[in-house]
Amino acid sequence: MASKKYKLFLIVCLLLSAGAFAQSGSGYDIYDSSVITSKRMPQQNEFWNNSYDFPAKPRNMWEIGVSAGVPTISGDVSSKIPTFGFSAHVRKAFGYVFSLRAEYVNGTAKGLGWNGSDGFAKNPAWNDYASLQRNSSGALEARYGYGGALAPGGAKFVYYNYKTNIQDLSIQGIFTLNNVRFHKQKTGFVLYGGVGLGATAYNVKVNSHDANGNTYTALFQSVYAQYGETYKNRKDVRKALKDGMDDTYETAGETQGERRPTMGKNTIKPSGTVLAGIAFKLGKRINLALEDRHTFVKDDLLDGQRWAEQSSGDPVLTRDFDSYNYLSLGLNFNIGSKSVEPLWWLNPLDYAYSELNNPKHMKLPKPVFDDADGDGVVDQLDREPNTPAGCPVDTHGVTKDTDGDGVPDCKDKQLITPTECQPVDADGVGKCPDPECCKNIVAGPAASSCPTDYPSVAFKGNSTSLSNDAKALLATVAAKLKANPTCNITINGYPEASKASQAVCQKRVAAAQQYLVEKEGIDAGRITTNCEVGGGDKNTVDIKSN
Repeated sequence: MASKKYKLFLIVCLLLSAGAFAQSGSGYDIYDSSVITSKRMPQQNEFWNNSYDFPAKPRNMWEIGVSAGVPTISGDVSSKIPTFGFSAHVRKAFGYVFSLRAEYVNGTAKGLGWNGSDGFAKNPAWNDYASLQRNSSGALEARYGYGGALAPGGAKFVYYNYKTNIQDLSIQGIFTLNNVRFHKQKTGFVLYGGVGLGATAYNVKVNSHDANGNTYTALFQSVYAQYGETYKNRKDVRKALKDGMDDTYETAGETQGERRPTMGKNTIKPSGTVLAGIAFKLGKRINLALEDRHTFVKDDLLDGQRWAEQSSGDPVLTRDFDSYNYLSLGLNFNIGSKSVEPLWWLNPLDYAYSELNNPKHMKLPKPVFDDADGDGVVDQLDREPNTPAGCPVDTHGVTKDTDGDGVPDCKDKQLITPTECQPVDADGVGKCPDPECCKNIVAGPAASSCPTDYPSVAFKGNSTSLSNDAKALLATVAAKLKANPTCNITINGYPEASKASQAVCQKRVAAAQQYLVEKEGIDAGRITTNCEVGGGDKNTVDIKSN
């Protein structure tokens, strides 16, 4: 019960401190080359040159930390006496989620059983509680009180207890659970969990004698006589035992004997660890962490007891291993120069979301487009970059030639020269034949006139792609052009004054022209495209005969 109170106290303290100190994390400048190692600079250069999409992983700080906590053993003897321990670790991130940590733990755990046990016959720590009696062969042997009446000079019951010093060294894989955030830039705390492997060294002492070397036989018999095996008096039993016992813990607990690997007086066993924790940022280089770690040890003697009680006969070995828990509160420090924070404090989506959001807030200067010949069509779209001054042009910047006689309208003194009067002179004036010359000419078949009943093609919204209906209409246009090989057409669009609308118009007339050329086989020279602001419905493209 006491250990639960300590755990609750630590959790409350941490939550209070989190409210006072939690701060949001900080990112880093993705273009800061000082935090990139020379090994990763080639990737960073490719990223800067837009030849690779991902920036290099930055150099990040190491973490070192210390903690104080409460170790408790889960074994055959109740662990209800609060004790303290400490730990130290070093940790390095290998990504935004995974990191490795090396940790050393040193702590002392105590336990005191509340129920009297009579199965202590094979536990050497309690040998002095047996009496020596002659066996059937006349030799002296130890007599214990299990399974029967109290042996003369011995004890029928003992109350198991222990004081165990634990040292543990392990390597742990830590997984951060909440630093990758989609709806918040940063966080002031991280949740993490992990697993690890290591070795645990422990040394067990038992308080079986007082400072004068006397057993507690009388005390144990008195307590058992008063409280028996009832489950309602645990606190009273422990209080009575604590009042009657000292704190010497002078007797070595049972060990595995020569089979055990040892380090001095400590037994060494392999162990595995699981852990979970939460760390609160206090600053760029310091954070506060609450962690609970449970370690499984391949041994049943962490509490100095491995014998199960029997209703009669010798006690038997239990078949379960002991483990211990370490609930701690610690301070962690980030160390390193020219490095960003440990990656588990950074949100890897910071850069991506920033790049997505920046264009919305950019203030772009008003675009300036060059028009070298001053014809009103920017150079990027001008098909005739050296138009003479004062000459009207079409939407492509080409000088208008209404009658097609090769002389631009601005210089043509005969704006509409009949075809039969061409070619023309330098002023665009043609020479028509005398009427007398034509009196005896047999009239040939009448020249066929070009169709004028071309359809209009409609588009929906800002779409620039041709619907099936539009393709069918363009197929009828192609049929008429094929039937009249001397006829040409102009595809007209009517955008609004905005550049976006004009761009949509250009794409629509280009799509219609491309379909007629590529799909219907019409010569591109027979098709002219034009976008005229305000000339008609912006979602309709008209086809007219030239």
